[in-house]
Amino acid sequence: MKLHDSHIIETHLHDFEKDVIEASKVRPVMVDFWADWCPPCRALTPVLERVVKAYEGKFLLATVEVDEGDNMKLAGRYGLRGFPTVLYFVNGEIVGRFSSAKPEHWVREFVDEHSPE
Repeated sequence: MKLHDSHIIETHLHDFEKDVIEASKVRPVMVDFWADWCPPCRALTPVLERVVKAYEGKFLLATVEVDEGDNMKLAGRYGLRGFPTVLYFVNGEIVGRFSSAKPEHWVREFVDEHSPE
């Protein structure tokens, strides 16, 4: 796990269980599966970063670079077919997902819809 700030981490296959599944039992975790070669991924990243900062700890943002190490196995595990794909975990379970770049207001609505009260 590489900490970007208190609400954004970079995770990998071997840390995913602890960084995402276990952590989502404390607060929701949004996982951004992205690739460096993917223009929509580069467009979505700053949107996700703005939203997580605006929500001030309501959820954690974990990023997974799919082309790094064994991370593509995670994409396979969750049946991801394109990037970026975002999964939202609450209590160890996926409660929402979306693919492709989205505007900030859309991401905020997604978080509000899928977060526990």
